Amino acid sequence: MLAKSIAAGLAATTMLAGVAFAQTPTTTADRANTSSATVSESSVHGDWRTSKMTGLNVYNDKNENIGSIDDLLMDKSGSIKVAVISVGGFLGVGSRLVAIPFDKIKFVDQPVPSGTAQNNTKSNTTTGAATTNSSQSTSKSNPWYPDHAVFNATKDELKTMPEFKFSDNK
Repeated sequence: MLAKSIAAGLAATTMLAGVAFAQTPTTTADRANTSSATVSESSVHGDWRTSKMTGLNVYNDKNENIGSIDDLLMDKSGSIKVAVISVGGFLGVGSRLVAIPFDKIKFVDQPVPSGTAQNNTKSNTTTGAATTNSSQSTSKSNPWYPDHAVFNATKDELKTMPEFKFSDNK
């Protein structure tokens, strides 16, 4: 019985050793290729966080607040194709979603001039606090997201657009 256990242990050890020897050793060149796949902070400087785009106010060319970005939809390659904008309603009640081609939206770093803006309060989705843009600031203090988006449409034109609904398929 002991001899059979020892024989089985040796056979298992031999099979596992074969797998270990079959692995390709990692070379310094392989390690260099892996380290080049990492991203440094300086290489993404000026890029925007998509998590900060949700809730971003959308204005038209007349600086009227027409809604806010509700979601961004991308294709399988990772390119953003559609911005889903929440329009209409008051404080989120009675609003509806419309889908806008992403390339039709312009993002602006500068605050909306307070003298012409209809609703210059931007909701912070992380804390739920509201912040008001000052007309005195000349540049955006946070480079990780734009100040607002611009889409050239009136509130009436947005009302006539078809409502966007997310599919129930998961």
